[in-house]
Amino acid sequence: MLYETQNPHGGDVYGMEVRLDFSSNVNPLGPPPSVISAMQRACAQVRQYPDPYCRALTRAIAAHEGVPERSILCGAGAAELIYAYCDALRPKKIAELAPTFSEYSAAAAHFGASVARFSLHAPDFTPDETLFSFLESEKPDALFLCTPNNPTGKTIPRALLEAVLQQCKKQHTHVLLDECFLDFTDEKSAQDLLPQFENLLILKAFTKNFALAGARVGYCLTENHALLREMSQSSQPWNVSLPAQAAGVAALQEWSWVLRARKIVREERTFLSQELLSLNISVCPSEANYLLLRAPVGLGAALLRRGIAIRSCENYPGLGPGWYRIAVRLHEENEALLETMRRVTEEAHGI
Repeated sequence: MLYETQNPHGGDVYGMEVRLDFSSNVNPLGPPPSVISAMQRACAQVRQYPDPYCRALTRAIAAHEGVPERSILCGAGAAELIYAYCDALRPKKIAELAPTFSEYSAAAAHFGASVARFSLHAPDFTPDETLFSFLESEKPDALFLCTPNNPTGKTIPRALLEAVLQQCKKQHTHVLLDECFLDFTDEKSAQDLLPQFENLLILKAFTKNFALAGARVGYCLTENHALLREMSQSSQPWNVSLPAQAAGVAALQEWSWVLRARKIVREERTFLSQELLSLNISVCPSEANYLLLRAPVGLGAALLRRGIAIRSCENYPGLGPGWYRIAVRLHEENEALLETMRRVTEEAHGI
């Protein structure tokens, strides 16, 4: 059973008293009402199997992204597509930046691959030119990149990304670029690079930008159509439920919802960063809807006792005890977090 293993992710608020969840980084506005309505209508049809090819959703994504339908594969969230990718490629070695999202290495290891890690360093955790010599030395079969990176919140500069893709193309290294948090930034997708780099696969999901974490619906884009066929064969039939497909189609009609959230996140991220610094908590610069903190060990447990969940990052390679990630939420919620952190700090100092 899953509960007998350690869940390495945020968002697990079940079985505990949590009034505010800052461990899960989703749109602070929640899902658009129209998306909830679409899911409710789809629930009335649950006696039917879902479309195994996600036809309507694929058409909607193609129109939104400006790519051919044959370049799209839908899945039950980004995580399923990561595992399908590793199953299809069966790499002997993958490379990733560290710290980063744990499912890349977990999926690779599940299919027998070794993992080489390029270490990023505080406070900004930005990759530098030594990444090229690392790739040349390691010669991985696949490279996993995340922009903005989870948990650091830093995007990969466009020039660096293109240079990395060029080197990986020469080395015959596949590249998975995870853009699941990119819509909270002002950076543009690398989708326009797909025609130049058949070795590139871009991963996206409705989990973060539309706060549909419980629906489990995501997709990937690539010009490597043979890879998509292999990934499709690695996935279960009917893997994306009827309500999830309906949610994705409806969400793409509500892009203004994402733009509204982006503005809120930008303002609240600045507010949170300044207030946390006033509490003598180190905050890493972020471009995403979350912040990576260096704080006293035990902060997470102290907040949880008061009904607030934040994400401990001690299990990330390159981090350790005292590292935490918090979501950027609405102002009143952020105020509640800060006030609770002030009380925790005062109690710790006997004030």
